Amino acid sequence: MNFQLKFAANENLFLKNPENTEVGKAIVKNSIELIYETGFESFTFKKLAGRINSTEATVYRYFSSKHKLLTYILNWYWSYIEFISKQRLTEVREPQEKMEKLLEILTHNHETVDQLEDYDLGKLHSIVISESSKSYLVKEVDEINKEMVFNPLKSLCSFVGEVITEAKPEFRYPRSFASTLLETAHDQQFFSEHLPKLTDNDSKKMEHKRYVLDYLRFITSNLINH
Repeated sequence: MNFQLKFAANENLFLKNPENTEVGKAIVKNSIELIYETGFESFTFKKLAGRINSTEATVYRYFSSKHKLLTYILNWYWSYIEFISKQRLTEVREPQEKMEKLLEILTHNHETVDQLEDYDLGKLHSIVISESSKSYLVKEVDEINKEMVFNPLKSLCSFVGEVITEAKPEFRYPRSFASTLLETAHDQQFFSEHLPKLTDNDSKKMEHKRYVLDYLRFITSNLINH
């Protein structure tokens, strides 16, 4: 089954809305493919232009920098994760069951479709794991933040914080723990895949996503149940 999801993008991220033209959509779709294949450091607008049989000038009409393009892609992902989380938690009443389902979604241990709006969710997840911190761990982050381009990530963390508060109302740090869960989910999967000695999956006994889910279950249950 194919779904078409549209999320409002911050206009500070683009010069021309890529959702409004076929060229713009091709730029976003092929950026995901290319960043996944080469990594963000090796990704260039020149390579992207060659991929879509166009010119660098065309890409620059849509995005002023590859950093803004990366943030645009990540914002779609954060908006998607919040959307699917709210959708799947709607009918769940038990707070701890909500937390469990949320952890499954954050670690991609839930059932989903591979293609949404022509974006490969598996590749997007890989980009988030290896590249997402490059969007905000930059010297200019305070200036960039004034443009509110990180709002989808903040909104997701706020929602996760609400679920944590529902499970443990007296807990003082729901948003901090929410952002910790997100970062830990990404870091531990990256380490499990590439630097396993930094994890307890060093013999790779478990599939990476399953290992990360088990670890997040452990630290979350210890928080909620104590």
